[in-house]
Amino acid sequence: MCENEKNNNNNCGCINEILKVILILQQNACGPDSCLDTCDKPMLGCGTPVNCNTRPVTLYTCCGNGTPWCMPTTKEVMDCNREPNTCSCVFRIEKLEDCCATFRVLAINPDPTSDSPYVATDSFFTIDLGCVCAIKCLNDTFVDCI
Repeated sequence: MCENEKNNNNNCGCINEILKVILILQQNACGPDSCLDTCDKPMLGCGTPVNCNTRPVTLYTCCGNGTPWCMPTTKEVMDCNREPNTCSCVFRIEKLEDCCATFRVLAINPDPTSDSPYVATDSFFTIDLGCVCAIKCLNDTFVDCI
């Protein structure tokens, strides 16, 4: 648990607010790109004719020592340290309730000719945002089957 989380168990902080914005943008994906390239820029935008529907993120936990949080790309139990090719550190926010966020694990697209860098998986996880100390947003993209 982060130090400031110990002192205030009812406050998820800025990460919760950023994830709220991303979730709304993904639900209403459309529009031109903003000049600010930050996690909470007001519109999803791709430079292609395909509209973006995802702002992929990487999460860092308070006890992760600067290492991104990674999860298996399938529902099977796997050890990401032993089988790194079966895991991903790239996620799509799917649900947000108070300080709990549910993410879909995104996998690297195996099709090198595709314009989409990620594919959706059927692997999900829920994390207490009090455990997350940093979020890194990746380029907005289109993910098929979302």
